Amino acid sequence: MSFGRTGTTPNDPRISLVVPVYRVQGYLRACLDSVLGQSFTDFEIIAVDDRSPDSCGLILDEYAARDSRVRPLHLERNQGIGKARDLGVREARGDYIFFLDSDDTLADGALAAVAERLERTGDPDILLVDHVRTYWWNRVQGSAAREMLAEAGPDVFTALERPQFLTMFTVVWNRLYRREFYLAGGFSFTDGIYEDALMVYRTMLSAERIACLPQVCVEYRQRRKGNSLRTPGRQHFAVFEQYERLFAFLDERPHLDPVRPLIFERVIDHYLFLLFREERVQPRDRAEFFRRAAAHFQRYRPAGYVRPQGSLGVRFDLLARGSYPALVAARTVADARNHLRKRAAKARVGLGRKAYDQLYRMHLRRPIDENLVVYSAYWNRGVSCNPRAIHDKARELAPHLRGVWVIRAGAEHTVPEGVDFVVARSPRYWEVMARAKYLVNNVNFPDEIVKRPGQVHLQTHHGTPLKQMGIDQQRFPAAAKNMSFGKMLERCDRWDWSLSSNRHSTEIWERVYPCSFENVDSGYPRNDVYFRSTAADVARIRAGLGIEDGRTAILYCPTVRDYQKGFVPRLDLERLTRELGEDHVVLVRTHYFYGRDPRLQALQDRGLIKDVSAYPVVEDLCLAADALITDYSSIMFDYACLDRPIISYVDDWEVYAKARGVYFDLLSQRPGETPGATATSEDELVEVLRSGAWKGERATALRAAFRERFVQFDDGNAAERVVRKVFLGQEAAPAVLPLAERTPAPAPAAAVLPVIPRQSTGGEDLVPADRSATA
Repeated sequence: MSFGRTGTTPNDPRISLVVPVYRVQGYLRACLDSVLGQSFTDFEIIAVDDRSPDSCGLILDEYAARDSRVRPLHLERNQGIGKARDLGVREARGDYIFFLDSDDTLADGALAAVAERLERTGDPDILLVDHVRTYWWNRVQGSAAREMLAEAGPDVFTALERPQFLTMFTVVWNRLYRREFYLAGGFSFTDGIYEDALMVYRTMLSAERIACLPQVCVEYRQRRKGNSLRTPGRQHFAVFEQYERLFAFLDERPHLDPVRPLIFERVIDHYLFLLFREERVQPRDRAEFFRRAAAHFQRYRPAGYVRPQGSLGVRFDLLARGSYPALVAARTVADARNHLRKRAAKARVGLGRKAYDQLYRMHLRRPIDENLVVYSAYWNRGVSCNPRAIHDKARELAPHLRGVWVIRAGAEHTVPEGVDFVVARSPRYWEVMARAKYLVNNVNFPDEIVKRPGQVHLQTHHGTPLKQMGIDQQRFPAAAKNMSFGKMLERCDRWDWSLSSNRHSTEIWERVYPCSFENVDSGYPRNDVYFRSTAADVARIRAGLGIEDGRTAILYCPTVRDYQKGFVPRLDLERLTRELGEDHVVLVRTHYFYGRDPRLQALQDRGLIKDVSAYPVVEDLCLAADALITDYSSIMFDYACLDRPIISYVDDWEVYAKARGVYFDLLSQRPGETPGATATSEDELVEVLRSGAWKGERATALRAAFRERFVQFDDGNAAERVVRKVFLGQEAAPAVLPLAERTPAPAPAAAVLPVIPRQSTGGEDLVPADRSATA
């Protein structure tokens, strides 16, 4: 590793942003985009990959390839956030160091405002900046320091002159450091958490020139879970060592005695804050934590120190006397009652409806059956999707496990022969839900289901996200109506494992479902069939669907619209079949939210289409089809495994994108976003088919890039990887073959869609719109 220079040259940037990176793949892109999108451009990003076990390193390399200002450092071993920052500083070349956490973002215009204030104040040692807290439910909370920062104006001062600035939030990312000052002071981070507080006090008390910028520069993300400071455990005892170092620093500098009482009070208040926080110090450790805090109170109390007034003074007094039982008793009865009330309400919801309350309670007291697996898919609609593929592979690799499917009443006839099942909310349902070791679903189980200690919940999902998901839906009324995001996250809190078929999905799931699950980058088990089926399998499926030899099958799969009720045909299917001719057959599959549609039935009765909406295995339909026409359905990502043409028919793109929200632009023509030919009207779709654009060189190149991005883990072995990892506790190798060497099922041999001769359109050829893939 090469280290940065300590001098400044005309080619060096004004600001070096040092970004430590570890397990933030769901947030890292937003962080980097917020910096690279700044109007002020004279900066560099030193992104330190602290041996992150997820895709963070790959994301950094991707951004570095696009922008030379991103300079990734990949560490050979995990060293912690402090050491990662230290290594970033050694590589930095800028006049100023700006520490930015990789799950936070810069506000628009932040760097321009910083650069202007630095120049105006004559390059101070430290520039303090404002921030806001952003919460997953879209709340934005201003900082307590805003007015104080504004009152400072353009003044430059020391901490002794204005000690109130020592009360600012003690983090390193709400201030910039002049690099020469930082290096000359020999500052470095210490091991353990709460390293920011020590660094803040040391640098603030050493700086000769401090300035302020009362503009919000940092958007501090309040992650629901995943923050090390919100993980309870013994690691929080590190706060004592950090503050011991701080007091040693003060002991060596008697001229700082005037601010010692203020710092002492801040330290003791910090101890009391941590003591009873559920996400910090565990109950069994609190008495010991209290004793350590009381010892520090006696050891470091300044001479003549006067305790604060009010309730804080009472807590200080109890700490000084070493009276832990009294401090516990001092916690208000109202808070305790409120806590118990919330827990009781949650327990009532978790125990199910009143009629089954006693039965479910009884089964919850029985031992967990270590060999029982409960499967469900699509809200108990049948035996399908990823859970089915996992169930089938578990029968082969883990025969000691007994699988039971949950089926809604009326769907019993859809269960394959030999598969055990229970009807939802039947007496046996409550038993298997209470006692199963493993719970496997591609959606969430109902709120009333309790996740017992010892149970393992596997969330398989059922698609790759194009549309906004999870807490991202809060910004889109059409998607968020009648949805309780708090309840949704409580359901997601039950997940232990979350499956993914590509890194895009992994990043999205981690961010939009901020819960404590582990990712399994396995590929989708339901997609295994695309790599294991033979030409004979394809022929058999087509015969079963009644597709005659020599006919080309087009599968049309539109998805649901949140802003519409019921199935609304967006395509004149009669016209499409007429344009295609007798050599083609159109298979139509509506979203499973819709029931049978009489208009489709009428077209089928006339022999114009095949309505396959009720066909139980969508993978069979994909194997049978020569090409796919879809809009925003996640079927496009699965169909990409087959490396067959995909046509995006999106006549309502602008409306859908605004009403539902999307993660990328299907019509952008950018590699990795557009899967092939596109059309935004029926006329364009017909032209795409007539001209051969659907299978042309441009569409083929787009499909290749789309597969490169989204068919990353799928290789025919996903189900085995999942069963070995989740059920058997074995590490299974991920997909190792390059994508080009993974052989999908062959397309139907006789089905080659010809170019359809152009027909007259009133004297002029049809000209596609600008955003079609015929360009």
